[in-house]
Amino acid sequence: MKIWRRLNAELQAKTADLVRQAEEVIRDQQEVQSRPVSTQIKSYEKEEDYSLSGLLSEGIAHLHSETKPKTKNVDAVNKIQNKRHSANKGRKANSSIKLKYPDVHVANDVAIPEDFSDFSLAKTISKIEGQLEEEGISDYIDDDIFCGVSNDIGTEAQNRFLKAKLRVMQEELDNVVYECNKKENEIQNLKSQIKNFEEDCMRQQRTINLQQSQTEKYKTLFEELNKKCDGLQQQLSSVEKELESKRRLQKQAATSQSATEVRLNRALEEAEKYKLELSKSRQNYKDIANEEHQKIEALKSENKKLEKQKGELMIGFKKQLKLIDILKRQKMHIEAAKMLSFTEEEFMKALEWGNS
Repeated sequence: MKIWRRLNAELQAKTADLVRQAEEVIRDQQEVQSRPVSTQIKSYEKEEDYSLSGLLSEGIAHLHSETKPKTKNVDAVNKIQNKRHSANKGRKANSSIKLKYPDVHVANDVAIPEDFSDFSLAKTISKIEGQLEEEGISDYIDDDIFCGVSNDIGTEAQNRFLKAKLRVMQEELDNVVYECNKKENEIQNLKSQIKNFEEDCMRQQRTINLQQSQTEKYKTLFEELNKKCDGLQQQLSSVEKELESKRRLQKQAATSQSATEVRLNRALEEAEKYKLELSKSRQNYKDIANEEHQKIEALKSENKKLEKQKGELMIGFKKQLKLIDILKRQKMHIEAAKMLSFTEEEFMKALEWGNS
């Protein structure tokens, strides 16, 4: 009974744990689906686009500021580098956030900016040149480059100054090109990550569907087990009742058995007594039988003696009968003699004749 209860408790705990795990997985998946990662990727791409457009706008502004004194040029370059560094930090933070949650699934309709897919250095340079032409950069340069320089400077000095500015701008352009290539590589990596995320999403969706089916199976199994458990509980209650009745019967049987044992012990004692008495009676019977046998033997011997005496008596009785006959004859003779008046001599003769 205790084993059935323990197995029932373990089974209920396992089923509750499985149902709880399945519900947690379904709840996590619903939270992930309710908060799609496409918005996060779009925001990340917007930040990247903003940082790239910021760099380009800074480059254009720097072209305007190149005509100012050299200290201002250095400040603009430092500002661009600081913004580039902050953009790199933001990108690293975003990438760290994405790496922190690798199981996030991406929707199939992720928006990728067309500027990133069609980005190239030639187009960027042409855009910059178009903006410079639209804003009238040449007049601006003529007005602002030499604003702090005397108009009497020679053409060679102006050429050297412009060449130095051109080298600085070329270096900055190379940096921008490097950053653009780096951004393209990052975009390709993000595309591959998006593809991997989509594949992971499909796999996890399949696993979630499988787990949902398994949870349904476990729920049905849990219900069946609950029904079986109820049936087993009823059986257990009936078995407990039967066990209680059997215990009562066992107690009654034990009491009756103790009484019967007492009676049996008494009967055994009486049987032992009777056995002793029987053995004594048998011994007495044997003694009596021996005595009787001896008596019988004695009686037989006496009977034989009596038979002999009887035979002797019969012989004597016969003799007495003969004697009686003789005496009767003698009496008859005497009577006859009396009647015939026999003499004494004749009587003596008759006696002598009878004795002979």
